[in-house]
Amino acid sequence: MKKNKSSAITGAAFLMATSAIGPGFLTQTTVFTQQLAASFGFVILLSVLLDIGAQLNIWRIIAVTEMRAQLIANTLLPGLGYFLASLIVMGGLAFNIGNIGGCGLGLQVLTGLDPMYGSIFSCIIALLIFWNKEAGKAIDGFTKLLGMLMILLTLYIVFKANPPIGSAIRHSFFPDKLSALAIITLVGGTVGGYISFAGGHRLLDAGIKGTGALKDVNKSAVTGIMVTATMRFLLFLAALGIVTKGLILDPANPPAAVFKLAAGEIGFRFFGVVMWSAAITSVIGAAYTSVSFLKTFHHAIEQYEKIIISAFIVLSTLVFNLIGNPVKILVTVGALNGLILPIALTVMLIAARQSKLVHSYKHPIWLEIVGWLVVVTMSWMGYLTIAKWIA
Repeated sequence: MKKNKSSAITGAAFLMATSAIGPGFLTQTTVFTQQLAASFGFVILLSVLLDIGAQLNIWRIIAVTEMRAQLIANTLLPGLGYFLASLIVMGGLAFNIGNIGGCGLGLQVLTGLDPMYGSIFSCIIALLIFWNKEAGKAIDGFTKLLGMLMILLTLYIVFKANPPIGSAIRHSFFPDKLSALAIITLVGGTVGGYISFAGGHRLLDAGIKGTGALKDVNKSAVTGIMVTATMRFLLFLAALGIVTKGLILDPANPPAAVFKLAAGEIGFRFFGVVMWSAAITSVIGAAYTSVSFLKTFHHAIEQYEKIIISAFIVLSTLVFNLIGNPVKILVTVGALNGLILPIALTVMLIAARQSKLVHSYKHPIWLEIVGWLVVVTMSWMGYLTIAKWIA
């Protein structure tokens, strides 16, 4: 029992982390390193602090209320849960189209297989995991294995790229330049949209809930953010090593260029493994979490959860293969993920004050303050981003 509980705690952390580490994560990290150089380290550091503040608030309230986020929202204001669920599901579906495309691209790099066939093969792998007799354990094990594999392969690329470590550390605390877009994109890509709820809902499904489980919830939430931050920082260092040498990255696929320029053909193959791992685990995370926002609205959805998850994955694969990867939609939804976070977090922070939801639980004041700071910061940066789009 203790072993199963420990596995669920780390599994929830890796489900959240690998949901965040998708194709967009790899590209955004590389592109922002090109733009900000060593100063991007500060953006990563700031985003990690915002991520932890957001995730601890959300996961703790889910655990204490023993309710999924949409039910919490509906209890606060009838209909609010449906609105939140619609934002999460639409974002999850749009991202899953990109994730399926990333699967195809990763297998193409690795084997030369046409992306269409690679995406279909990956779709089948995801379906097999969800139809496993013990799907929860299968998800936990799969995401942990591929999460560690991505980190180890990227660590090798960092070694080969030989980045200026001292400069990266110094500018991580004293940056030369900043970008509000980079911050909102990183936070939105790490705990925005469906991602911030992935592990929280997984812990609930594993029976890890109530005030007595808060220590485990805290551990899982922070572990998830640190796994994501580790991967982000390693990829930043690898890209920095290439950029500071004056080498030009292929704009069509910047992260692939980093791996190839650092370690040649073997590095390029490693990128294929990392891309496929990032994409397939994000497919699983997006499908699982999106449907978890629907299944409490009608008993039939919960009864046929596996079928609906399967339909979600198959639909994403069909859209990708029929109309391609809708880049503009994906970019827009990526930024919107960061805008969803203030809404979702506001709901959770208000819920933390409602005795009908949390009963005798007292939410830590410091955590509440951090949560509202994240709401204000992300709302302001979201405003700046939208103003920039309009201009």
